[in-house]
Amino acid sequence: MRIEQKLWRENTGWSDLSPQVDGLMPQLLIVFGTRKYLQEEVRFEEIKGFYPGAHIFGCSTAGEICATNVFEDALAITALEFEHTRIESRQIHLSQVQNSFQAGEYLASSLTHDDLSHVLVLSDGLHVNGSELLQGLTSSLPPGIAITGGMAGDGVSFEETLVFLDAPPTPDTIAVLGFYGNHLRVGYGSMGGFDPFGPKRLITRSAANVLYEMDGRSALELYKKYLGEHAEGLPATGVFFPLSISGEEVAESLVRTILAVNEEEQSLTFGGDVPTGAYARMMKANLDRLIDGAVTAAESILSVVNNASPELAILISCFGRRSILKQRTEEEVEAVSDVFGSGCMLTGFYSYGEISPFKPGEKPEFHNQTMTITTFREV
Repeated sequence: MRIEQKLWRENTGWSDLSPQVDGLMPQLLIVFGTRKYLQEEVRFEEIKGFYPGAHIFGCSTAGEICATNVFEDALAITALEFEHTRIESRQIHLSQVQNSFQAGEYLASSLTHDDLSHVLVLSDGLHVNGSELLQGLTSSLPPGIAITGGMAGDGVSFEETLVFLDAPPTPDTIAVLGFYGNHLRVGYGSMGGFDPFGPKRLITRSAANVLYEMDGRSALELYKKYLGEHAEGLPATGVFFPLSISGEEVAESLVRTILAVNEEEQSLTFGGDVPTGAYARMMKANLDRLIDGAVTAAESILSVVNNASPELAILISCFGRRSILKQRTEEEVEAVSDVFGSGCMLTGFYSYGEISPFKPGEKPEFHNQTMTITTFREV
């Protein structure tokens, strides 16, 4: 695999972030960027012009990761030339289906399944139920095919998110890449780093990702009780106090972040499902543990791939982590780089949700507030 990276910023234009590779003919461009600049048609034309014929796959973000840096108001290109690996791509607009499950089902079934080794997904981050999307994808893929990816972001605006595949970016869109062949070694891992507090409570009434009651009491009332003065800032302050979900159908605790509050219904809407009958516990941020979580996710990948350093790592970390880490945000990216070594290029973005198994060999899950890592190496 041969890789090249470029970065665009308003004050400097395009610059090379890696040495230029002689004769590079990439099959794939992974592009992450700020919504404002992705919507400028000239930027998309420039990206196409750099590498004619390559598939372009990307989304808007709440921060761009390139090398060991975190950018804002930038566009980051990672150009990939595979020696042995073939790719297929598909996308769908939400207007074409009734719900997020059907979108995932369609995308997965439309990919060729023979010789498929991995699926990478980028989704609209505001109008898609991540849990249902993942269920649709897994229902129509062969057993054992791992899925990783994330939900597009829009900084702190939450107005509109964009996804694109070989065409200018659009809202309400989901796109997938399928990777084919037996020469690609894919690693993946996901870890959080929040500390639980307060009692574990039974979810007694919910619908998909909307939580109404815990222990028979109003979910919003309970949240406000524990948040105290922070309750006035909901839903924005919810990133500091996500919910841990556990139960018989959940292999490990899943983290859910508040997206909206309904005072009339006394309900909370989360980024993923909060099933009735599961148990919920509130969590709070611990800066050192958030960074340690990113390290743990990276180390779990190396432990499975026999410590062979990957050539590329795609880091998808929740925008809530960036809001909490603030000036320490780049520490989690640098920590991952230290684990993989200087031979591994990094790209990625800050998201509104993440998709990955917790570690290799486990089933994929939809997450909030995690650092999710997908690594690639051709052999």
